[in-house]
Amino acid sequence: MIDFATITMPFNFNFMVNAFVISLLISVPTGLLSCFLVMKGWALMGDAISHAVLPGIVLAYICGVPLIVGAFLSGILCAVLTGFLSDNSRVKPDTVMGVVFSGMFGVGMVLYASVRSNIHLDHILFGNILGVETDELILVGILAIGVSLVIIIKWKDLLLYTFDPIQAKSSGLSVNWLYYGLLTVLSMTVVTTLAATGLILAIGLLIAPGAIAFLIVRSFSAMLWLSVIICMTSMLIGIYISFFLDSAPAPTVVLTLTGVFIIVFIRKMLLGFVKSRNMSGQVS
Repeated sequence: MIDFATITMPFNFNFMVNAFVISLLISVPTGLLSCFLVMKGWALMGDAISHAVLPGIVLAYICGVPLIVGAFLSGILCAVLTGFLSDNSRVKPDTVMGVVFSGMFGVGMVLYASVRSNIHLDHILFGNILGVETDELILVGILAIGVSLVIIIKWKDLLLYTFDPIQAKSSGLSVNWLYYGLLTVLSMTVVTTLAATGLILAIGLLIAPGAIAFLIVRSFSAMLWLSVIICMTSMLIGIYISFFLDSAPAPTVVLTLTGVFIIVFIRKMLLGFVKSRNMSGQVS
């Protein structure tokens, strides 16, 4: 029989408490932003920026500036390059994103291999949520609150731009500002998740919560809040389970989100099947 001491054991360690706290902080911006990425079809853009920040991290280490600054500037460069190339060429946006992010990721890997550093590549790619320090918590908290406030304040404008850019432009909104503003917010969010999930697994937090919420509710405002709750709950459960499984927290969190998505998807299919059976029975 599992006793209370065993259940509460993870909360006795400071590194686990810090992991829980940072998961709560990054759940809000990633959960909110994932709704816009899902509705806009920008899953590849999130993947692109999460990979493209690697050269910025390495260059920031070389120049002796905070790694988070280099990551943000690199993410912004990727977003601007993607937007510029998409607007000034016949190449499709998804192709442009693939070229830009793979190229920048390649540059980052070359720089990392050529520079001797104490930065562990595994921590950059997969995060080090169990090694988060207090100063990192404060910085992530500031970034998370700032990004979340921007999204909450401008969510209606972003929603109109996401669904119908032409209507947004005719309504007097600056489509270019919304486009690059959304990319900037995306870059900031990727930087915010850097310490927790790393570059590769950040895409899971940026897509899965919104996709799950989209299958459950029809209202976009409800989708926003449900996405945050799903992201927050999945992160807490994933980190908690990883303690007892002795597994890496970030992949466990992503697997938890994947499991929730599969369950919700199967439930929706079953409900649709039952509804169609009932309708066919009424007709006959």
